[in-house]
Amino acid sequence: MKEGYVIRDQSLPHFLTVTIVDWVDVFSRKSYRDCVIECFEYCIKNKGMTVYSYVIMSNHIHMIVQSNEGKLSDLIRDFKKFTSKTILEKIQSEPESRREWMLERFKLATESHSRNKNFQFWQLGNHAEEIYSEKFMWSKIDYIHFNPVRAGIVSNPQDYIYSSASNYIDLKGIIDVEIVQIPVVNVLKSSSVVKYNSYEK
Repeated sequence: MKEGYVIRDQSLPHFLTVTIVDWVDVFSRKSYRDCVIECFEYCIKNKGMTVYSYVIMSNHIHMIVQSNEGKLSDLIRDFKKFTSKTILEKIQSEPESRREWMLERFKLATESHSRNKNFQFWQLGNHAEEIYSEKFMWSKIDYIHFNPVRAGIVSNPQDYIYSSASNYIDLKGIIDVEIVQIPVVNVLKSSSVVKYNSYEK
């Protein structure tokens, strides 16, 4: 199936969603979530990735990222390739009660995609949306940070560890992100500011 959301300007920040095949809840385990964090850290330090916001849910990841080298498609391809390889190795080598079931799902997914011979970990496509304005940026940041709240995991966005919400509220998180400044124009009327302030305890 042709991807409907295409990254046209490789230098601009984009809102992206990467999803596990069959929506398998891989990231219910900390070990696999930590693989994603390690990959974020590596890409930030070595591949020119700027991360503005992210959240790791049980079977998908939302993020707003930018390539400082103007190669966003390549960057996301490498991100997905590294995380899939590392996590699949962990599934096969570490204690995992769902190993056979998960590997069967990932194996079946290769039948419709010849590019992967053994296992298909990520769904094709990234649902990329170009960040074209400050307002759109903040709407996506809010959407990302409130994902765990909508899922009933936490009451406050900053209480979810595997998210950048704490970077924005407590100015610290498990990875470094580029903080998007609150708009200073019409501050009292900004819905983004209202939502941002709602994070406060």
